[in-house]
Amino acid sequence: MDKYNLTILQEFILLGITGRPELQAPLFVLFLLIYMTSLVGNLGLVILTKMDAKLHTPMYFFLRHLALTDLGYSTAVGPKMLVNFVTDQNTIPYHLCATQMAVFIMFIINELFILSAMSYDRYVAICNPLLYTVIMSQRVCLVIVGISYLYSTCVSLLITIKLFNLTFCGFNVVNHFYCDNFPLLTLLCSDTYEIEYLIMIFSAFNLAFTLSIVFVSYSLILIAILRMNSAQGRHKAFSTCGSHLTVVTVFYGTLIFMYVKPKSSHSFDTDKMASIFYTLIIPMLNPLIYSLRNKDVKYALQRMWKKIYSAFS
Repeated sequence: MDKYNLTILQEFILLGITGRPELQAPLFVLFLLIYMTSLVGNLGLVILTKMDAKLHTPMYFFLRHLALTDLGYSTAVGPKMLVNFVTDQNTIPYHLCATQMAVFIMFIINELFILSAMSYDRYVAICNPLLYTVIMSQRVCLVIVGISYLYSTCVSLLITIKLFNLTFCGFNVVNHFYCDNFPLLTLLCSDTYEIEYLIMIFSAFNLAFTLSIVFVSYSLILIAILRMNSAQGRHKAFSTCGSHLTVVTVFYGTLIFMYVKPKSSHSFDTDKMASIFYTLIIPMLNPLIYSLRNKDVKYALQRMWKKIYSAFS
C-alpha cells in the first residue's frame, strides 16, 4: 500500500485562500498589486544599495540581502498563488511542491539571521563607533551573510528531504495556498514524530538564537542612548534604529504567533491569514519602511532620479 501511494502521488491540490468563486477576481487584483509593489520595492533597494557609492556600508549591505531574502520567499509563494486564482484546479506537481517548500524555508530562516545581523551592526555603530569599520569590515559582513545562507540552506534541505521521503496517504489535498510543512504533515501515513521533532527543534533554536541577539543588541543600544548627554545625539541614534526595529517587531511577532502557540490552538484558517502577512505583506512593507523612514535612502533615490532625468533630457 505504501509503495502504491508513493508511485501514484504525482501532484498536490492546494485549497488556496478561499473557496468562494466571487472573491477570486478581487483577491487576484489585490495580491497582484501587493506582489508587484514588493517586487519593485525590493529590487529597487537591491539596485539602489549596489549602485549608490554612499550606501556601500555594512548597514546597507545587510539591507540589500534583506531585500533579496524578502524577494526570494515572496516569489517562492506569490506567482503560484496568483496563478491559482485564475485556474479551475489549483494543482502543484509533487517535486515542485518540495522545491517551493525548500526555497521558502531557506529564505525565511535566512531573514531571521539577516535581521539579527542588522541589529548587531546597529549595536556596534552606536556603542563602538570608533571601532565600527574594524569590527564590521567587509570580510566580516561577507562571512556573516555566507554562514546565514549556508545554514538556512542546510536546514531547509534536511527538513524537506526528511518530509518528502516519508509515505503520503492517497489523499493529496493541501489546506493552504502553498506547500507548507504543517498542512503536509497531516497527509502523511508514516510516523511523523521525527520530522515534527526536527521542525520544533530548529524553529525554537532559530527564533531563540536570533531573537536573543536582537534583544541583547537593543538592550545595550538603549543603555548607551540613555547615557548620552545630547538630545540631538539620542534622537540620531533612535532614528538609525527605528526602521529596523519596526521590521523586527512585525516579522518576529508574526512568526511567534504562528509557531510558538500551542499545537491544539492551530487553525488552518488563522494560519493562512498569518501566512499571507509574512509571505506577502511584510516583503512589501520592508522596502517602504526603509524608504520612508531613512534619509540616506531618500537622498540616494533623489540622486538616482536626477541621473536618470539628466540621461534622458
